[in-house]
Parts: sequence; C-alpha cells; structure tokens
Amino acid sequence: MQEDFLHYIWEHKKFQINNLNTTNNETISISHVGQHNLNSGPDFFNAQLKISEQLWAGNVEIHVKSSDWFLHNHEQDKAYDNVILHVVWEHDTEVFTKNNTPIPTLQIKDFTDVSILNNYERLFSKQNKWINCENDFAMVDEFLLNNWLERLYFERLEQKFQLIETLLKESKNDWEAVLFKMLAKNFGLKVNGESFFSLARSIDFSIIRKTQSNQQTLEALLFGQSGLLEQDIEEAYYLSLVKDYQFLKQKFKLENNQVLPLQFFRLRPPNFPTIRISQLASLYNQHQNLFSKIIESNSLDDFYELFRVSTSNFWKTHYTFQKESKASVKSLTKPFVELLLINTILPIKFCYSKQKGEDIDDLIIKMGTGIHSEKNSIITAFNNLKKVSNSALDSQALIQLKTEYCNKNKCLKCAIGNAFLNK
Repeated sequence: MQEDFLHYIWEHKKFQINNLNTTNNETISISHVGQHNLNSGPDFFNAQLKISEQLWAGNVEIHVKSSDWFLHNHEQDKAYDNVILHVVWEHDTEVFTKNNTPIPTLQIKDFTDVSILNNYERLFSKQNKWINCENDFAMVDEFLLNNWLERLYFERLEQKFQLIETLLKESKNDWEAVLFKMLAKNFGLKVNGESFFSLARSIDFSIIRKTQSNQQTLEALLFGQSGLLEQDIEEAYYLSLVKDYQFLKQKFKLENNQVLPLQFFRLRPPNFPTIRISQLASLYNQHQNLFSKIIESNSLDDFYELFRVSTSNFWKTHYTFQKESKASVKSLTKPFVELLLINTILPIKFCYSKQKGEDIDDLIIKMGTGIHSEKNSIITAFNNLKKVSNSALDSQALIQLKTEYCNKNKCLKCAIGNAFLNK
C-alpha cells in the first residue's frame, strides 16, 4: 500500500462516505475533504468535518499506519497542531495532540470498495511491464484518450516554456535570439543538439545580425566557433573560411572554449554537422527577420515554404571539407522541417502568444494534428499496444505520458490510470 493511493482515495472520496466512524466509534460526516497540499506540512488543508456532533475545520494527515505519525516526527512539528483527523489504512497505535488529547482516526480500509483496491493492485503489480496499464491500454475509451492526449500535448509545451523563459532572460527578451538558439539546438538533432546549442550560445545574436547578409561570412562564423576550422586543409573554400573567421574572431573578441565538440560518428552524411551548419546559415542569410515571419505564418504550407533552403554551393559536392562527393542539392527535407516545427516553431509560437495574453490553442492543435507522427521507440511501443499516434500532437503527448507519468508511476495523476482504477 502506497500513501499516494490513500491521498487519491481521500481526495476523490473513493470510499463509503456514509456511515463513517472513527476507530473510537464516533460518527464522521465530511463537508469538504480539504485542499491537497503537495509541499511540506499536513496532506490536506482546510478540511471541514463533523465528528459526533462537533463541527471541525482544520487539516487532515494521511498515513499507511498510525505509527507513521511518530516515524515522521510529527509530534515535534507545530505544523501538525491543527490536524483534526488522522486517516490511515491500518490503525496500530493512538496519536495524541500536545495536550494529550487523542486525534480522531479513520481506518479507511474498512470503508474502501474492494474493486478499486483490486484494480490498484493489478495496475501496480510487478510483472516486468513496459507501462503499468499495458494489459488494459487497448481498451481505453477513445474520447477519454483523445482528451487526455490533447491535455498532455499542452503540458509538454508548457514544460518547454521553462527553457524559453531562461533563454529570454539571457538575451534580454530578444525573441529573435531565442529562436536562433532553439533552431540551432534542433538543427543538431539528438547527436549534436547540445553541441549546436552551445555553439549558438557562444555568439551574441547581434553578431549574427551583422553577418547574415553574406552567407560565407556567416558560415565562417559558425564553422569557426564550432571548432571545425582548426585542421590543416589545403582547400580554397576552407582557407577562405579560416581567413574570414580570424577577422571576425578578432573584431568581435570571440571565444569558443565552451562549445561542445561536434560528432560525425554513426551519422548519415545528410545529418553531418557540416551540412546542418551550412543549411542553418542559408536560412538566416535568406530571412533577415525570421522570428517575425514565423509569428505571422499560420499554416503548415507557409512554414514548408519558409524553410525551403539548401546548403551553399561547396556543400553540393561535399559532406566534409576534405572529400568530394557526387553532386546533389542538400535541401531541408519535409520530415526535418516537421521536426523543427514540433520542437522549435510551435513551442515558440505558443510561448510568445502566452506572454502576449493571446489564445492560439486552436491553431496549435490544428498544426499539431497536421504534422506526421514522430517515429521512435516510445511511439512504436504505444502503437503496438493500440494504434494511437496519428499526428505530431499524439506523439508529443505520448512522449509526455511515458516520461512524466508511466516512468514515474504517476498512474493516480493520469486520466487513463484513473479510468482503470474506477472500472
């Protein structure tokens, strides 16, 4: 038995609320269970109860066993002086106030429906399951599931808002600078995301503004800061970049000792950091006010057009500085643009509108459902239980579900877990 489950039973009145009595056979009538306290102190504040004929207003403390009161040293804590009811699963000892008066105790297992207890034990049984409810997930109600996924999607956007807020403070509320850092991080994908992020944070965005009108200058800045111009290579384009970067480094007093090394190992050539850096430079070379254009764009087609960029000419015949390859136009693919939309553009639009006090939830939902579902191990596993991920909104919500609820055993906070408990 877990204390969280007892909190759930009490908060949602999942017990026989009529004919309640204390362990001393005093009748209990509940007007209000109180406000759940997630911080230190009693578990529920401001409950309203009637015990025998006496009305009480105060706090409720919940434990698996009565003796846990002493195990947690509550008898020494003034925060527990106003506890009016001690709710326990098993009553094994009396608990007293400081003036030696017994605190009324409710042994809640005597009034809990056996079906919810059985469902709880089944849900949390240890059977090497991927998620606790995997045996029942296929039977979840469609309406409930869709509403819960939509809520989880916005929960994930809210979570990303924390990083964006930090970046806004760093950049003195410059949204263009925040966008650049977020885009750079996602241009690096999973393998080089943190390296690209550190690269973007090593350059004040004012320098990007001053160099973006010339693509080679901007490439020299990004390649130089990334540490890719420190080799002994006799190639005209490479030597030109080195020369440009040395000038920029001196002019803007640049340092790159905090930039994380870039990785090429186990990457497909189109995802080499050299290619992604050139594409990022092309994007900023073509769009001088990218953030404004993103805020003004309200359809997926607008974004596909906005991100229709490729590398500079040198990279049409190269993946690295040293080795020439078969000529090809290395444009941003639609799946890659959709990853940018999922991880950067939609969170940015959502957070900007929230800061402005505007509601664009319907637009965010429309765009999220219009983008293809991501493909990864989490989505595959959920789809094996029940075909559920049909869009980016679904896949982002399922990632949130797995990482923030399933992995942390927060079934009691999950709409799906609640549905199974109350079957």
